[in-house]
Amino acid sequence: MSQSVTEVKLTNAGVIFSVCVEFVNRECFISNEALIKLASQMFNAIGPMRTFRELEANITGVARRLVHAGVQGSPLQLTPNTFP
Repeated sequence: MSQSVTEVKLTNAGVIFSVCVEFVNRECFISNEALIKLASQMFNAIGPMRTFRELEANITGVARRLVHAGVQGSPLQLTPNTFP
């Protein structure tokens, strides 16, 4: 399976990033709320972009699994509910 991550962009509401799964490029968005939830499970809040970078492998892995499963949406939304 071909996998890659492209440019990452910080917005006021979260982080936009792209994943490529089996040659399909998908734009994804993870909300600040989801990043805060993930960060609170591991360390003190360090800001959205730094949290994304620290947890990038986990976040993009989840995004790839959602793309592979055929979850629709443009961009693909990752919210606090995405991460149990």
